[in-house]
Amino acid sequence: MKSAVETLNPTRVRLTVEVPFEELKPSLDAAYKKINQQITVPGFRKGKVPARVIDQRFGRGAVLEEAVNEALPKFYSEAVTEGELNPLGRPEVDITDLKDGEVLTFTAEVDIRPEIEIPDYSDIEVTVDAVEVADADVDEAVEQLRERFASTTEVERAAAEGDVVRLDLQARVDGEVLEDGVAEGIDYTIGSGRLLDGIDEAVTGLEAGGTATFTSELKGGSAAGREAEITVTVHAVSSRELPAADDEFAQLASEFDTLEELREDARTRLARQKKYDQATKAQEQVLDALLERVEVPMPENLLRDEIETRKHNLVNHQLGRLGMDLDRYLEMQEKTAEEFDEELREQAEKGIRTQFVLDEIAKNQKVNVSQEELTEHLMRRAQSSGMSPDEFARAVVEGGQVPMLVGEVSRGKALAGVVESVRVVDTNGEVVDLEDEDETEGETITPEEAAATAGGDEPTTDENTGEKADKKDNA
Repeated sequence: MKSAVETLNPTRVRLTVEVPFEELKPSLDAAYKKINQQITVPGFRKGKVPARVIDQRFGRGAVLEEAVNEALPKFYSEAVTEGELNPLGRPEVDITDLKDGEVLTFTAEVDIRPEIEIPDYSDIEVTVDAVEVADADVDEAVEQLRERFASTTEVERAAAEGDVVRLDLQARVDGEVLEDGVAEGIDYTIGSGRLLDGIDEAVTGLEAGGTATFTSELKGGSAAGREAEITVTVHAVSSRELPAADDEFAQLASEFDTLEELREDARTRLARQKKYDQATKAQEQVLDALLERVEVPMPENLLRDEIETRKHNLVNHQLGRLGMDLDRYLEMQEKTAEEFDEELREQAEKGIRTQFVLDEIAKNQKVNVSQEELTEHLMRRAQSSGMSPDEFARAVVEGGQVPMLVGEVSRGKALAGVVESVRVVDTNGEVVDLEDEDETEGETITPEEAAATAGGDEPTTDENTGEKADKKDNA
């Protein structure tokens, strides 16, 4: 077999492959065997029809076609290896010459991973917010905990802000009650803002048995984004009483004996969360600064598939669960279809560029992924997907997605290495040590999470096969 590579552009090549006919013999034998199992010819046992009879009855061309289809992947793979190429997606194959007994010639155009030059990035410096927990932050955390332990007592008076009302809701659009627009027995705290706009004003002042009607834009369901006439009926009014912020409350709500101990624990937790946010922001800024320095040619076919996959996941999963279509979503976001498409393209481009750059850095740094790291990443992905680790692992293996997970971990480690080599300071001018985190409860950002966050999510199209990975939580 002979092969030649023609570079069409920095991300696409054309392979020309010439195969001597004798190298097709194993595939021809396999083609005759396969056809033999599918046909019945009088006078011959099944599977024992001679090749010459198959040629006479069904045509030599049918056998050649079957043989070539079987052999092409092998010859294409050999040509890719010989040309030392890194193909992205599936090739576009064209058989240019097939002479029985002489030669098979075909071309294969395919996108390839572009060659990327990683410049020095050690002089990158980014600034993030300082980790500071004010007393007001601690007060708010304690207040939220008191809210969780609040008690309610049914009262015979008009509802006021802070009260809990038990109510029924009925939504009408164009005078018709929506099938999914009826809800009964809902407990709602007035002033919480957790239901429809306008409901606080509607129920304030109502006693048990009272009814009010107001207009509001629906946030979900079949008529999401549309104005609806809402009828609300109050069945009960209850006052809420928060426990006193004292040592007795601390013992009730936590493992601590005193309120001061509870407050210190809240301060520690808040600091840990702020440290997490700080690390996330640092990773995002470092990656953005790195991407600005690297020129990455963009494979258009891969980009097109990535855009289509992201759009599919948004429309069919995220919006589908909300009972909303794309037009309604764009209306709520106050975006035109053109603006949405441009934003989607930018996100897809950034995701692909991030993957290429971090893969190149991982290769240069000879990053390895241990079984322990892969297992830990798999556990986290399983948790975020709502599947058990066993179910998720089985789906990954059956879907041939193990290399994808390895790549995610590898890119995460590469980004972590970049961040360690640059300067990160906070708004107070202090150098930030992102390794100095309290991991008591595992509330730390992992390298792979950081890479996905900073890069606008991992690409959702398998770059090697072009197959769309149906990521329901990726839009």
